[in-house]
Amino acid sequence: MTTTKGLEGVVATQSSVSSIIDDQLTYVGYRIDDLAENSSFEEVVYLLWNLKLPTKSELDTFKAELASNMELPEAVIDHLRSYDLSTVHPMAALRTAVSILGLYDEESDVMEEAANKRKALRLQAKIATIVTAFARIRQGKEPVKPKKDLGFAANFLYMLNGEEAKDVEVEAINKALVLHADHELNASTFTARVCVATLSDIYSGVTAAIGALKGPLHGGANERVMKMLTDIGEEENAIPHIKEKIANKEKIMGMGHRVYKNGDPRAKHLKRMSKELTKTSGQSKWYNMSVKIEDFIKEEKGLPANVDFYSASVYHSLGIDHDLFTPIFATSRVSGWLAHILEQYDNNRLIRPRAEYVGPKTQDYKPIEDR
Repeated sequence: MTTTKGLEGVVATQSSVSSIIDDQLTYVGYRIDDLAENSSFEEVVYLLWNLKLPTKSELDTFKAELASNMELPEAVIDHLRSYDLSTVHPMAALRTAVSILGLYDEESDVMEEAANKRKALRLQAKIATIVTAFARIRQGKEPVKPKKDLGFAANFLYMLNGEEAKDVEVEAINKALVLHADHELNASTFTARVCVATLSDIYSGVTAAIGALKGPLHGGANERVMKMLTDIGEEENAIPHIKEKIANKEKIMGMGHRVYKNGDPRAKHLKRMSKELTKTSGQSKWYNMSVKIEDFIKEEKGLPANVDFYSASVYHSLGIDHDLFTPIFATSRVSGWLAHILEQYDNNRLIRPRAEYVGPKTQDYKPIEDR
């Protein structure tokens, strides 16, 4: 056996959901650039789950089904209220709430294909409501129920803020959701597939995936990017701060990506949205600072920005709390997790790799009195 640290370069399964080939990301063969510029998030979710783009009537039906399933059981809302809101991170709240949500789904343990697709739709619809309800509850506000005539991105902002968002704000969230929807066999997706390969249920698979996404080396990166920017404070401090971090051998979050050699193709779309939104909100310094840092790191280390880097200033410009950045990531990525979960069920084999043993060998057991 040959050990590969972090499973880098190991091909663990076959998938029709998404691909990263020659630095190009596609969903079911469609280029991410085309989808980011032209598609609604609902259209992308349909594509990932059905491996084809919907017709207008199919998309209209799918949008209506998502909107009609967004409300949460009151018991889940009550449970969110019971958390210690001063200390609980939103990702921990989301992880727990998704697990609890499975208790209120009568089909939770029904494993037929049709039931799994119904559960996928309900979970996709409700995850946005969990995130926004928790955000409002900890602010001392009442959760806002979704509007059935709003799209997914617009509903997310409406439930978060209690008022309908501007078109440019909806565009930004929709674009972010599309760009984060799937990313081949990333850590959280692999976690979801490992979990359901035991024939565990969808709620368990998504709960496990959220646990993986919670880590700062995965979904938590965008939150740490914004922390770095706020620590820097002003544009003139950006390069000295980065030089100091490099000298101290600290990781610069949001730069580089293991699977891309020439840059993350998603980053440019959020970079454009960051420029527009920070200008509109009078906070251009966050965009300007980000560009300076990206240019410096690219020159010094050869590392361009990844999707997390500019998503931070996009969300900040929308007035979103920094610790909600990763839950927004999860609100999108659940679509990819569910696509991979459904695919795993369709052609399942228990995922059980081996480990290279490097500990002591052939030791003799001694009775406790002789140790």
